[in-house]
Amino acid sequence: MIQLTVTPKTSLADQPVKIHVSGLAPGLLVTLQSSLTDERGITFQARALYRADEAGQVDFEKAAALGGDYAGVWPMGLFWFLKPEKLFQRLIKKDVMGSPFQVRIDLFDSFLLMPQVQTEPVASCTVERWYVTPGTQRIPIKEGRVRGTLFLPPGPGPFPGVIDMFGGAGGLIEFRASLLASRGFAVLAVAFFAYDDLPLVLKEVDLEYFEEATNLLLKHPKVRGPGIGVIGVSQGGMVVLSMATFLEQVVAAVWINGASCMYGPSLRYRDIYIPAVPYIPERLIITEMGALDNYHVFGDPRDPAHAASAIPVEKAKGEVLFVVGEADRNFNSKLFAELAIERMKKHGKKNYTLLSYPGAGHLIEPPGSPLCSISVIRGNPKPVHWGGEPEAHAKAQEHSWEEIIKFLKLHLGSSGTGNL
Repeated sequence: MIQLTVTPKTSLADQPVKIHVSGLAPGLLVTLQSSLTDERGITFQARALYRADEAGQVDFEKAAALGGDYAGVWPMGLFWFLKPEKLFQRLIKKDVMGSPFQVRIDLFDSFLLMPQVQTEPVASCTVERWYVTPGTQRIPIKEGRVRGTLFLPPGPGPFPGVIDMFGGAGGLIEFRASLLASRGFAVLAVAFFAYDDLPLVLKEVDLEYFEEATNLLLKHPKVRGPGIGVIGVSQGGMVVLSMATFLEQVVAAVWINGASCMYGPSLRYRDIYIPAVPYIPERLIITEMGALDNYHVFGDPRDPAHAASAIPVEKAKGEVLFVVGEADRNFNSKLFAELAIERMKKHGKKNYTLLSYPGAGHLIEPPGSPLCSISVIRGNPKPVHWGGEPEAHAKAQEHSWEEIIKFLKLHLGSSGTGNL
């Protein structure tokens, strides 16, 4: 009897599962397919071809996919290599509390590159991929000027506090914050433009807004001080570096593919003003896929004319973790990280760590998120090219996520909250 098992059937989206097939004829070529439909109704799928071993089994921990959406030994390949049926779509969980992603795994006992609706699988199962542990609280925040969502782990606390933010798309994105809360952190997902009554466009980073968010988080009775961590990608990374530089409450900062100087928006904090390096829009490249490659639109941060735009990160008292995708096509993130580290070294500082991943693109996210190399974002006339090679990017996401968790726990402490 043919059996397809996936264990556990219920798990957090950043946790691995084990896939095993038994009862096949030895040497049989089979197709395995995963599929999920997001909250917008967009379907994501991945498929791979395997050959049963002498015992009639396919063990994803050992078996190498022969082809399909990936090849080689990838125990989580059916999750990490999901692709949207509609081009240029990014998989983002919006309702992190109310429902999981339901991922269906189908087994076909033949070579099927594109299974048809009428093609019946010989075995199927559905697994749930959640973004919160049971008992996690989600609290909308609209206090003073601060807009966002606070996630609290189950239990009495107090918990180490983290502020989480994303980048140039604006709005409020919660899936990383909820996963971090499931690891035992009290996490405030912060919006800073294009959300609620916040400005529609980010023209200037008002660091006092983020200072207000920091103080709001620290005064919560379930948050353990005296310091917090911050994590951000892209423009959010630029804000993270600014917070680490100027706010003494920030003791651990995770910068993911950001900038080390002000690009686009300028920065203002009390009597401090940092001007922005100007964009050079005529350097935009439209790729063969019709996406915008922004890699060359930023002025050279090494130009002496832009010296005043550098973030003086040498002033940071806390630890900074730089996470770089070397195939990033949105920023020259590797250069920005190197310039920041060089600046810190010149001032005798050693409070930095660099994780640099060849082949990884701009959107380095928790490992439950498949590579998104191109996607549409709010405010852009064409999709944006983020870069990344699928296999290298998948490895980078798996490794960097665990390193980020370890970094935050090391410098903030751990509450010991368990997972699903």
